[in-house]
Amino acid sequence: MTAVPTLGGLPAADGAMQTGGSRERIERIYAVLRKRICLLDYAPGERLREETLADEFDVSRTPIRRVLARLEDEGLLRSVHGVGTIVTDIDIDALEQVYQLRVELAELIGKLSPVQPDADKIDAFRALLARCEALVARPDARAFAEINMDFFHLLNSLTANEPLRAISELLYYQTTRIWLKTASRLESYQAVLNTEITIFHREMADIVAAVEIGDLEVVGHIRRAHISMSFLRLRNSAHADATRAHDAGHDASHDD
Repeated sequence: MTAVPTLGGLPAADGAMQTGGSRERIERIYAVLRKRICLLDYAPGERLREETLADEFDVSRTPIRRVLARLEDEGLLRSVHGVGTIVTDIDIDALEQVYQLRVELAELIGKLSPVQPDADKIDAFRALLARCEALVARPDARAFAEINMDFFHLLNSLTANEPLRAISELLYYQTTRIWLKTASRLESYQAVLNTEITIFHREMADIVAAVEIGDLEVVGHIRRAHISMSFLRLRNSAHADATRAHDAGHDASHDD
């Protein structure tokens, strides 16, 4: 299994799992494992061992099983008979319908139980924008993915509609790995990364401007457009790369 950062701040005693703190602890383990999967710390096809995770988080295997079952229900893991629990693979074409639904839901942020941002929330948006500005100067794929996650959760906090928040989060984490996996395999990877970070910075700047004046409907419209365009750019790049590889192989076979 790939070496990854451990979860800091968890109490050492497993007895907490039997108290009122058990749910919170399970949620924290779940969040860490989900993030590792989505940042490709756990690669597609990698096996996750209950005993290893139980040792790492200093808990029994029971809460680990619960977390793994939940991640399996969400499509991030699958059980293979005789093998165990492995990380699922991802394919951009297979996720097209998920992206389509994400596009439609994004606009609802400003329509269903919108939460007007207070000064602290506005400051949080500005801080993320500053992180993104630094990223434009020094592009890094992992940092880009992490900022994207933080931005998603901040945006999701702008609605008090719990079903919308839940389904948006589920769909986001089903699709978020696709960028890191697909882009890293592109011949033009660095150029694609630089372009996406620049475009993402523009999106954040526009959304922060809308948040500052409290226009959450505009936030939804901006987010909707950028999710759609981001998917189309990535899909087109992946297909173009596949076509080039096919053509190169075809030419090579004729040379033989």
